[in-house]
Amino acid sequence: MLVLFETAAGYAIFKVLDEQKLQQVDNLWKEFETPEKANKVVKLKYFEKFQDTTEALAAATALVEGKLGKSLKKVLKKVVAKDAHEQLAITDAKLGGVIKEKLNLSCVHSPAVAELMRGIRNQMEGLITGLPPREISAMSLGLAHSLSRYKLKFSPDKVDTMIVQAISLLDDLDKELNNYIMRCREWYGWHFPELGKIITDNLAYCKTVRKIGDRTNVAITDLSDVLPEETEAEVKLAVEISMGTEVSEEDITNIMHLCDQVIEISEYRTQLYDYLKNRMMAIAPNLTVMVGELVGARLISHAGSLLNLAKHPASTVQILGAEKALFRALKTRRDTPKYGLIYHASLVGQTTAKNKGKISRTLAAKTALAIRYDALGEDTNAEMGLENRAKLEVRLRQLEEKGIRRISGSGKALARADKYQHKSDVKVYDPSGDSTLPSVSKKRKIEEVEEAEEEDRPVEAKPKKIKKEAPTEETEAAAEAQTETPKKKKKKKKHQQEEEPAAEEEPAVKEEEPAVEEVRSLIITVCAID
Repeated sequence: MLVLFETAAGYAIFKVLDEQKLQQVDNLWKEFETPEKANKVVKLKYFEKFQDTTEALAAATALVEGKLGKSLKKVLKKVVAKDAHEQLAITDAKLGGVIKEKLNLSCVHSPAVAELMRGIRNQMEGLITGLPPREISAMSLGLAHSLSRYKLKFSPDKVDTMIVQAISLLDDLDKELNNYIMRCREWYGWHFPELGKIITDNLAYCKTVRKIGDRTNVAITDLSDVLPEETEAEVKLAVEISMGTEVSEEDITNIMHLCDQVIEISEYRTQLYDYLKNRMMAIAPNLTVMVGELVGARLISHAGSLLNLAKHPASTVQILGAEKALFRALKTRRDTPKYGLIYHASLVGQTTAKNKGKISRTLAAKTALAIRYDALGEDTNAEMGLENRAKLEVRLRQLEEKGIRRISGSGKALARADKYQHKSDVKVYDPSGDSTLPSVSKKRKIEEVEEAEEEDRPVEAKPKKIKKEAPTEETEAAAEAQTETPKKKKKKKKHQQEEEPAAEEEPAVKEEEPAVEEVRSLIITVCAID
């Protein structure tokens, strides 16, 4: 039996000297305790050394993927084909199937073979002659680094550092452009202030200033390639009545240089945005479909890398970028924020205010799945992102329609709108506001009526005074009636004053006249009895 043994330095073919020892699997490790014992079990027949690390990496990757590499095929044809009748012990059963199919060699893979390979690896330095231990360790380290790089599938297209730098530069360009444009508008506004109100677009403003120069050149300058016809006519009309001051040619030259800078930076920003869009579609296509290029790039930049972002749960992705608000809410025991950078996604933006929290939570959950698929998956298509976005749009429509649905047996019937009825409060005109005469209180009117009646009544002769005697029962009853009657009448008057309107004041006075007569007659009766 022959044994195929792979090392970092090359391929080794061993010949098994005593095959009976392979039957004792449990005790086979004892035969490889020392190099001398190991040489009695197996013997090196052929060793094919790798020329460099590249060849070693190609051979190792072929073995990992279960393929038959060129160097291994060459060794097997050269050495094993001579002893085709013997079996070949290998480590990987999948590789054995490929060797048997292509070279028609009988391959063996069993627990005894695995134990044999373990013993050979343990005594490799003593079994492979002519290979220093230092060289074996150096080649093992180099192959380990190369293989790790290959396993991670290191590719320039998968470098998310470029995205982090590009989105940071894009933000810096926006700030600088804003400063430059405001400086240009303020500077040229001293010469032609009306132009800033007519042209609102910043890039068109700078291009117009660059083409005009001095405002006196507007009449002879063709602005049709920069401005529409209506705006051009408005500019030419405004220059005739401009209130701006005169400036020198040197000032105009510096302003035009500033306009050149603004135009160049704007063009570079457009180019950088296209680069970022292409890079995002190459690295994170599903994330780009879910939230867009800018929001996805900012999420990656905030997390540091796509792999770090993939480690975050959906709840963290939802509030990523709102850390200050989160910790402030936790400190003050208020409600935590519902969204961070994900707020600028198109799906959240087109939602009503009351549903933004729900849709941002759903979007964050689907976005977390898309990020992990992009970071750890092997496919580079955006099918999963498109499917999840379609589900989110359906969910969004359900949330929007939920407000106009009513609770019914099926829960699907639309709410019936009530028939419109115009309801308005009809106000009656109050004529009391038209009077300019001073208003008189009811109490004062009653007093005036009583005084007038007393003046009209003739004066009666006073009866002679009679000695007061002890009051009888009739007198006491009359006195009580006299004291009680005015009190009752006073209460009645007050009650009538509060309830009756001003229009019914005169009847109230008339009702009180009989009461006064009764009191007067009662007093005369008492005096006569005395």
